[in-house]
This record gives sequence, structure tokens and C-alpha cells, in this order.
Amino acid sequence: MSMNQVSSTTGVSSTPPNAPYTRLHGSWLVFARVVWLALVAFVLGLFIASLPGYVGYLYTVSSKLPPSSWQLSPASAQALQHIGISLGVYAPFALAFSIAIVMVWVVVGFVIFWRRSDDWMALFASFALIAWGTKTITVPLEPVTFAGQFALQWLEFFRNAPLTFYFFLFPSGRFVPGWTRWYAILVIALACATYFFPHSPFNYENWPPPLNFLSLLSAYFIIVGSQIYRYRRVSNVIEREQTRWVVFAIAIALLSVAGDIVVEDLLKLHLPILLDQFLYLVTWNLVPVLIPISIGIAILRSRLYDIDIIINRTLVYGTLTVILTGVYVGLVIGLQDLLRGIISQDSSVSIVISTLAIAALFQPLRHRLQQLIDRRFYRSKYDAAKIIEAFSATLRQEVDLEQLREQLLAVVQETMQPAHVSLWLRPPEHVETHRVPWRANPPGSHEER
Repeated sequence: MSMNQVSSTTGVSSTPPNAPYTRLHGSWLVFARVVWLALVAFVLGLFIASLPGYVGYLYTVSSKLPPSSWQLSPASAQALQHIGISLGVYAPFALAFSIAIVMVWVVVGFVIFWRRSDDWMALFASFALIAWGTKTITVPLEPVTFAGQFALQWLEFFRNAPLTFYFFLFPSGRFVPGWTRWYAILVIALACATYFFPHSPFNYENWPPPLNFLSLLSAYFIIVGSQIYRYRRVSNVIEREQTRWVVFAIAIALLSVAGDIVVEDLLKLHLPILLDQFLYLVTWNLVPVLIPISIGIAILRSRLYDIDIIINRTLVYGTLTVILTGVYVGLVIGLQDLLRGIISQDSSVSIVISTLAIAALFQPLRHRLQQLIDRRFYRSKYDAAKIIEAFSATLRQEVDLEQLREQLLAVVQETMQPAHVSLWLRPPEHVETHRVPWRANPPGSHEER
């Protein structure tokens, strides 16, 4: 038996009829490129001008550091000195690594410009990524003129406002729902007041802390809510895949920052000073690099990689790592106490036993977690895989062509859920008459005549 053709139609359109056209042509294209080049030159020029001060910043020690700072605190410098790493060794390494992180943002922005400079949404995204990425290296510049102060105000505006505004438009280039355009304009107006009129009552940095927190929280909720609404009601298949990529990267970055805050501020765990410094740099600088990479993939890939596979593997192996780490630590501590009282052995025996136990648990626990996550988060794919697995077993045993045909059509309907299915069988070459194709329709549908 051979299946010559299976035809199906679905109600999903690849491009919605109201999708905005974001391509630029003619004089608008030239103008947009010139503006982009001028703004990028401005941002990168001030960034390069700040590097000498940043080098001196790394060679000094300060007790007041922001979470993302590469500058050492006195305790961190003393801990490094204790293990034989001087400030003269640390500073060049920190400079190279922080510049490398900035370059990821910048390179992704330039690649987007190089590949999609005829699309104003891509131009907007590439500039926002380059401007935001330079925030990784932040050192105060001391302007000596009014023009210098004005330039720094524009630099701070470009580093913060465009990327926030971009998420109101992502991925289609229009505001969804429509009223979010007015909220986005309000956000930009408040940003202008904050950076250009610092003594204005509209500068949100001067607001009382509860009001400031509520304003930031409302902005995050509106952006997230609008993206959920867009995803469920408006986005087509490609736009949903783009959204999943970017949301996945942002979620990983936010979870890493939240984990750092929970460990340091809520649980009040006193980590070793070097580990504490390392976690700061990873959670506030390194992990967010996933965001420009995900945006670059979403914009540049016409056929996106399957993000569901990555999310699935992240859930499985992330949960597996947490569980096995907890089991390993518990076994080591428990066995040390037990063996110390029985055979008076040191910790090496408990470590060996715990390692063997983790090796034995790895595969069974991974398979169990995979099944649980598939059933909970990927129910339709999990059910489809089970149906196909059962049909494969039937295929090896069934000899009745009529029964096999009915089961095949049932499997296609249940897994792919098409509006209409037709199955043609190629007759033997010596048979001149053709069979009428078998057809199946979902319940409630009418076969075309």
C-alpha cells in the first residue's frame, strides 16, 4: 500500500490581512539609514570617550557599588588578594570581559542593520540594542560645557527609552491594543522629563518610592498584558514564534535577577564574597545577553528554530539540575554524619556514594520529568506522540486493508486536526480502473461536492 496524496486545509493564515507593511523605499529609506548611522555614531562615540575613565574606574576600589558593577568592593579586592590575584590582574580581565558583553549587543544590532536596513522596525530594534548594550559599561562622565551636559542627557535617553518603546510595537510594528500608543507616548514624555528636566515634578526619579515603584510596575504589566493579548488575538504563526523566542530570553534574564535578589535580600544568605561578586556579574550582565540574541533570531530568521524544543529541554534539565543538586548535598551531609558514627571515615566515602547515587538516578529521573512536563505543558504534542506510537504498533500487526485505512485516517484527524482528509491508493499497474479515494471529515463538517 502507498499513500499518494494527503490533502488538508486549516483555518490558520500565515499573514493576517491587516499586517502593517514596515518596509521603506526611496527617500524614506535613505533618510532612515542616515538617521540610524548618525544616532549610532553619537552613542558609540560617547561610549568610546568614556573608556579611559572606565579603566581608571576598574583600578579603584569603592564601597558603594551598583549590582551590575565590575568595580571591586574593599572586601572583594581583599579576597582576590588573598588568592593571589591583584587589582592589576583583575582590571584588564574585567575590562576585556565587559567589552565583550557590550560587543554582543552591538554586533547583533549591526547584523540586523546589515540584513534588514530596509525595514523600519528592524532599524529601530538594532539601534535600541546598541544603545542599551553600552549601559553594561557605565562610568560617570563629567561634562564641562552645557553642550556636553545636553549630549549626556540624550545618551541616557537613548539608552533607556527606545528599547522599552520597542516592546509596545514588537513584533508587527503596530500598537496592539490600539490604546497602548497613548500609554507609550506617556512613557516617552516621562522619560524626556526625567532626563532633560531633572527638577521637573514629572521626573519619576523624584517621586516617592511607592509611587515610583507602582509606575514601573504598571509599565511592565501593560507591556506584558499587551503582548499576551497580541499573541492570543492578533499574531500569526510567525509572529507567535518570534514572541516565544524573545519572551523566553527575557524570562530567563528576569528569573536570574529574581534568584539573585531572593538569595541576597530575602533569604539573607551570606555567600563567600567572590561568589557573591561572580553572581552579580552573571545575573546582571551575562544572562541578559540572551535578549539581543533572541531578538536577532526573531528578526533575521525567516523560518525560526523551534523554540518549543529549547523551552522543553530547559524545563527538563533545569528542574533535573535543581533536584539532583539538592539530593547530592543532602546525601553528602547525611552520609558524613552516618559514616562518622559507624566507621569513622572522612567525607571522601560519602562523596563517592553520593556521586554513584546521582549517576544511578539521572536517567530514570530525567525520563520521569520529561513525561511530567510533556503532559503538563505540551499536552497536545504528548497525546499526538502516544497516538502515533500506538498506530505504529498496530501497523506491524494489522493485515486488513480496510481496518488499516480507517485507523490511518483517524490518526491523521486526531493528531493534525485538518478540516478535510483524503487518501488515495495507487492501484497495481495491471489494474486499469482507479479506486474512489477514501475521505474523512471531522464531525459537523460537510464534504465538498
